[in-house]
Amino acid sequence: MLKGKMERRENIRYPTEAHAIITTLLIGEAILQDISITGCCIEYTVQVPVSVGEPLIIKIIPEPAAGIGEFTVIGEPCWIRSINYSCEIGFLFKEYPKGKFFERYVDYLSYKSQKN
Repeated sequence: MLKGKMERRENIRYPTEAHAIITTLLIGEAILQDISITGCCIEYTVQVPVSVGEPLIIKIIPEPAAGIGEFTVIGEPCWIRSINYSCEIGFLFKEYPKGKFFERYVDYLSYKSQKN
């Protein structure tokens, strides 16, 4: 199913093993499911109070194997899917994320996906 999601997108979203923190929501554990140059998907282990269209600052904490530091992006939720006690949130980035860590991380994930 993930492959199908990626094929329908203009920009490929790369699966990750990173963690994410929405700076205004310090509840639950958030996993960054995937990321691209235009957006990302975050899964929380609890229901979270966010609204579609509300810009949020997201801190991305790449997996240690990436060797890349934390960085932030500004994302706007475009969909929210609640599943039992968890929820997934799809974000579009409000502006192109700045900084070398973001670019290095997407490059790392692209390289990693080509090896698999």
